Amino acid sequence: MELIIFLVVGLIAGFIAARVMGKNQDLLTNLVVGVVGAVVGGVIAGLLGLGAVNILGRIIIATLGAILCLYVWQRYKTS
Repeated sequence: MELIIFLVVGLIAGFIAARVMGKNQDLLTNLVVGVVGAVVGGVIAGLLGLGAVNILGRIIIATLGAILCLYVWQRYKTS
């Protein structure tokens, strides 16, 4: 059940991050970006001593991580 929640949170986070960054991506790309963002955001939040106690907190952390991933990818791709 936890894996399904993780994937749904990743999909939502990827969708929000794509819209914030002005990208138009397909469902699978949103899922991948969101899941990677959830991992990155979770690691950074853990290093900062922050944690998500509910689903909204997980979505926020995953979205911020996904935005960071998209930003880094965009910078890497254009250089």
